[in-house]
Amino acid sequence: MRKKWWIALVAPPALVLFVWLFGELVMHLWNWLLPMLFGWRQITFWQALGLLVLSRILFGGWGGGANNRSRSRRKWDERWERMTPEEREKFRHGMRGRCGDFGRPPGEIKEPA
Repeated sequence: MRKKWWIALVAPPALVLFVWLFGELVMHLWNWLLPMLFGWRQITFWQALGLLVLSRILFGGWGGGANNRSRSRRKWDERWERMTPEEREKFRHGMRGRCGDFGRPPGEIKEPA
């Protein structure tokens, strides 16, 4: 396998470039839109970077993404396969108690008396 030594040379400047670009983009969009729309103050580059980090913490999590979701899905699929039919029905009953009849075929839903 060929060593990719050039990645060590390219990655740090590329990271700095991307951080700078996203910071500038957020700063310019904020300063272009929000002062005129809402009367808010303009922000600096460092404040824009702070907003990016805060957004990542609040809305993006710390990585994982689709890979974690598929791993979690596989784990639940394996757990489901190991359950006996009685355990599956007990699980379904417990979920219906928490979530109602969501996902149940319409013919099986019983009308309340």
